[in-house]
Amino acid sequence: MSDAPTISGPRNPHDGAGRRLASLDLLRGLTVLGMIIVNSTAGVARRDGPVFPLLLHAEWSGFTIADSIFPAFILMVGVSIAISSRGTPPTTRILVRAGRLILVGLFLSNMFWLYDSTTYHLRLPGVLQRIGITYAVVALIYPRTGWRARAALAAGMLLAYWPLCLLPSPDGLPTDIWMRGHNFVSWCDRAVLGGTRFVAGPDGYDPEGLLSTWPTIAQALIGTLIGDFIRRGSPPREVARMMALAGAASIVAGIGWGMLFPIAKNLWTSPFVLVSSGIALMALAAFHIVFDRGDAPVRKGGLLGPFGRNAIAAYTLHEVTAFILTSDALQWPFRQLAPVVGTRIAALAPVLIFTALVWWPIAAMDRRGWYLKI
Repeated sequence: MSDAPTISGPRNPHDGAGRRLASLDLLRGLTVLGMIIVNSTAGVARRDGPVFPLLLHAEWSGFTIADSIFPAFILMVGVSIAISSRGTPPTTRILVRAGRLILVGLFLSNMFWLYDSTTYHLRLPGVLQRIGITYAVVALIYPRTGWRARAALAAGMLLAYWPLCLLPSPDGLPTDIWMRGHNFVSWCDRAVLGGTRFVAGPDGYDPEGLLSTWPTIAQALIGTLIGDFIRRGSPPREVARMMALAGAASIVAGIGWGMLFPIAKNLWTSPFVLVSSGIALMALAAFHIVFDRGDAPVRKGGLLGPFGRNAIAAYTLHEVTAFILTSDALQWPFRQLAPVVGTRIAALAPVLIFTALVWWPIAAMDRRGWYLKI
């Protein structure tokens, strides 16, 4: 963790031996890849019509492939905090790093507004803003608590979030957590964020809003428990088996709870935390048993590794270059393929081309050992 944003070489160890945890890099890379594909697909859907529904976020309740991406990042925030812990870091360093994440997020969320404030509106929340807040809170909690305290705190936060969502909205909107925006958490977004929220209207809200950041902190705390378990140094097969069992149990518990409290990313409900954490945990277990055996050095190259080791650079690059999705060069293959294979399959052409264009410079940076740190 550095005091200023830097481009540096490959020394950013995730364990006491000075070796990166390859499985964490690969899972991070998989989520970055998924994020680029999902965000690009959403852009194509707004312009060109139907795409595969699983590559779009659920409108409110429900769960798609797209909904598994962001919570995996949140879980990995906690895992990384635990694995990279070297005692109690200075509070100032944690807050400064979180502040940088938030500032970058504010820029990326509002770069079009900065260009044309009459067409676009200001948005205060966002992906990096939520990650920055979550990182700050959990990084401050972690060295000051044991695993039992963090487990109890995460469970308590998830349980308390349920009645919080059910509180009556002061604006008189009937409370129904199965309907978009009909809950106290969404009301807080409307009341505090006003026109800066992502979803407008009398039942509007922000998917990275104020109170819905509460359960993301609980999810990152769950990640610290996983990181603690990995740090124990048990054989990878045993660690992977236990993570897979815990992931499966989390998914089952989340689905069961979801019958009463909807699985909704936009509200970041407690069942959503359990289901998405379970999926990420099972993927991490699969990567761990294959790639974390022995003390071999990190292998460069591949599809996922560069994205995972340079996640901030990849995220920023895909955000600032997303406008090229509407260019004639990327739309040409869509127009050629759509009459033959249909819009859903044809829409994958510009998405995959854009993903490759983002991957290419990130892979080049990885080969040279250049990594953007915030």
